[in-house]
Amino acid sequence: MAKISRIVAREILDSRATPTVEGIVQLEDGAVGAFAVPSGISVGKHEALELRDGDNSRFSGKGVLKALTNIQTKLSPILIGKDANNQEQIDKVMIEADSSSNKSNLGANSILALSAAVTKAQAISLKIPLYKYIARILGKDENQVNSIPTPMFNILNGGKHGGGNVDFQEYLIVPPKSTAYSKNLQTCTQIYYALKDTIVAHSGLPLLGEEGGYAPTLYSNADAFKILEEAVTKSAFNLGVDLFFSIDVAASNFFIDGAYKIKDKPIAMSASDFIDYFVSLNEQYHLLSIEDPLSEDDWESWQQITKRLGENVLIIGDDLITTNLERLKKAISKKACNAVIVKPNQVGTITETINVIKEAQKQNLKIIVSHRSGETNDDFIADFAVGVGSDYMKFGAPARGERVAKYNRLLEIEHEIS
Repeated sequence: MAKISRIVAREILDSRATPTVEGIVQLEDGAVGAFAVPSGISVGKHEALELRDGDNSRFSGKGVLKALTNIQTKLSPILIGKDANNQEQIDKVMIEADSSSNKSNLGANSILALSAAVTKAQAISLKIPLYKYIARILGKDENQVNSIPTPMFNILNGGKHGGGNVDFQEYLIVPPKSTAYSKNLQTCTQIYYALKDTIVAHSGLPLLGEEGGYAPTLYSNADAFKILEEAVTKSAFNLGVDLFFSIDVAASNFFIDGAYKIKDKPIAMSASDFIDYFVSLNEQYHLLSIEDPLSEDDWESWQQITKRLGENVLIIGDDLITTNLERLKKAISKKACNAVIVKPNQVGTITETINVIKEAQKQNLKIIVSHRSGETNDDFIADFAVGVGSDYMKFGAPARGERVAKYNRLLEIEHEIS
């Protein structure tokens, strides 16, 4: 039962050249855990607050020196000497020190940096893989962790991830759950290659978006599906058999004055019309999932789309829920979705994240553990997805070091548990 003996915090850069916090926790037995906090560009308004300096003379105001100061002066003194084996108590102490509803006093980035670093340090102290320790925190039998979640590869980036090239934020390919992870990685990487060739064949530029997917300039969202279909055919795979399409709409980003305006339609659509649009889209492509199809606070419309499509399609809440237990419970009571995105930095501690997962699993919602657009080479989230028994995971395209780090870690885990 090693206690925390030393805490260090550093300002580092993420994949978008934006400063973030790295927390380093050392235990009395010499075990050291380090965690770099990810950051989103498409952020739900109900997420816990990420503390930035606001000093435009440094990193255009995006520095995190205030967060580091909070770690050094307010969090470290109350954590040093605490038993790292008690994750819930560690997180409770930090939540109470912040005392706000959204981590706005000390910053979710300050708190999560230490919460996850403690988790990693304790796993090292126990000399067990991180994914097994996370399963233990969840209350699962760590020796029954024997599968890798199904990856959802974001190979075409749009919205805020693609510079506004198309409206929808992510176009994903998803392999069957029954296929081995390493085979799924190979299949979807081959389609990623083919997508580049397809874009070039149409005289497009194979530019990359925030998450490593291609971000060509297209006339409509329908064009994105067409070039994806062509890439699948070029790769000699069959849509609906070897893989499925999913989308992250991120609808709140183009919900203006009560209506949805996308390139495919000449006029803005009401929520009802937009739901009809998704019904038609699903008839054409038999989508596996639709994430954030509607504005993050339009509960009634979420109920309607889940009622119309939820029997055969995963209606995924991200901005709707923001890894927030109370919003999850509201979504469950209203039957507003049947799947949930889980991102630790949306809530700020490992304990709160796991509590959301427990509730979702209890209510039979599908769970998708996700990275953020601003990532580092930290592969914690890969172990986390495996350890909690997530159904799916989103780590971006099979390209760019900060994405590939996660996929390669999963190859290691697959080898260990096979």
